Amino acid sequence: MGVAIEIDNVVKKYGNNTVINGLSLDINPGEFFTLLGPSGCGKTTLLRMIIGFNSIEGGEIRVDGKVINKIPTNLRNMGMVFQNYAVFPHMSVEENVAFGLKTRKMPKTEIAKLVDDILDVVKIREYRDRMPDALSGGQQQRVALARAIVIHPQVLLMDEPLSNLDAKLRIEMRNAIKRIQQQIGITTVYVTHDQEEALAVSDRIAVMNGGVIQQTGTPQEIYQRPSNTFVANFIGLSNILPATTYVEGGVQGVDFGGYKVPMTNLQKVEQGAAVVVSVRPEEFFISTEGDEGLDAVVRTSIFLGVSTHYFVEMPNGEEMEIIRPSETGMLIPNNTPVKLQVDASKINVFTENGEVSLIAKAGA
Repeated sequence: MGVAIEIDNVVKKYGNNTVINGLSLDINPGEFFTLLGPSGCGKTTLLRMIIGFNSIEGGEIRVDGKVINKIPTNLRNMGMVFQNYAVFPHMSVEENVAFGLKTRKMPKTEIAKLVDDILDVVKIREYRDRMPDALSGGQQQRVALARAIVIHPQVLLMDEPLSNLDAKLRIEMRNAIKRIQQQIGITTVYVTHDQEEALAVSDRIAVMNGGVIQQTGTPQEIYQRPSNTFVANFIGLSNILPATTYVEGGVQGVDFGGYKVPMTNLQKVEQGAAVVVSVRPEEFFISTEGDEGLDAVVRTSIFLGVSTHYFVEMPNGEEMEIIRPSETGMLIPNNTPVKLQVDASKINVFTENGEVSLIAKAGA
């Protein structure tokens, strides 16, 4: 069973530059937890604070209830998988995997069994005698993963481990990493800037920007109910539209300049408040029948089998992408005027500055 990690009001400074200022976060035992955000947002800095590569200028990090701020990296019982694999080029696969066990001076028979077991888990037993230069990138990453977890660490840390792999291998490896993590049950902290990767592997995600956690939640929560427009734009595609709120006869909703959308999940709002609305491409409906909705013109379309992507131009010249399930029959021709409606149950509404969601929490 994994251990809990408590990050309590931590601070990281480089000279006079404060990179992380009072960040707090709880990671559950056995959880696959991802730190997601753009380059320079502080996610790798936080990961390196957990393992001890970076000092901590304020606050505490606790693992299994024990403060680890001053514990040297080699005594923290953590495994780390790096972006560049960091396997030893002069050692075979077996020797690489056994390295951490040998430094702990374990008996040879126990080392052999542990290495055999983990080679089976990561599915590289047949490569045990190969040197790293005879392995593919995915195979080298499996070696690095095996070496990190064979020592039975309390925590597994992974820093952009798939970014050097091609697209197909990246998907294969992310599935393998998730399967192995579930099989072993180790608490895992994973860093990536790839939103799809984060959605695919994580139990929970913390979206970071500027050293601040913008939102923490399950992949479904983060995608479907972003806490602000930064999260809405960073996770998946979002079309951000201006609107105002309305209240009529006990019904609340948003008004896109004449196209009114009643909503049952808005917080209590005032009449005529300026807001912004996030609409994902799949949350639009397209009509050619002159119904009410937003005016647009189809400029191009891409048929992708399961779905069709329409690129439409709005009256102000802005282009938006609409994704609809493919239907039997012809595509909507280019340059066709259409009306766009939105799925009121799925769209997200924020204050005018985009910083606060106005969607009521479930059960509230």
